[in-house]
Amino acid sequence: MKLLEWQDKFSVGVPEVDHEHRELIRLINSLHESLAQPQSAERIRSALGEIHAGISAHFALEEKNMQSWRYPDYADHKRDHESLLDELGDLMDASEHEAPVDPHAFGAKLNAWFETHFQTHDARLHSYLEKTRAVDQVRNET
Repeated sequence: MKLLEWQDKFSVGVPEVDHEHRELIRLINSLHESLAQPQSAERIRSALGEIHAGISAHFALEEKNMQSWRYPDYADHKRDHESLLDELGDLMDASEHEAPVDPHAFGAKLNAWFETHFQTHDARLHSYLEKTRAVDQVRNET
C-alpha cells in the first residue's frame, strides 16, 4: 500500500521540481513498504540515509530556485524544510542505537508533513510563480 499519492494540486508548475516531488514520493513509498517487512537495522539505516539524501538534494534545488525567483516567503519555506530534515536526522540517530523504527508512526509523520507542506508552502510558491509568470507575460507583450 502506498503511503503518499501524487496529486496535481502538489504541482508547483516547475517541471524539474515537480519531477523531484514525484521521485521523493516514490522513495518514501518504497521505504514505507520495506519497513512493513522485517528488515535489518543496517537496511533501515541505509534506507533512511537514502531518503535523507534525496530530500536534502531536492530541498537544495527548490531553495536555489526560490532565491533566483526572489520568493518573498523563502525563509519560512526553508525553515519548514529544515524541520523535516532535523526530524529525519533524529530518526537516523535513533536507528544507529538500534532503536526500532515504527513504520506506522514514521509513515504517518511523513504523510502529514508532505500533505501539509504541499498544501501550504508549495501551494503559496505555486501561486507566487503563477503571478510572476503572468506579470512577465504582460511585460513581454508590451
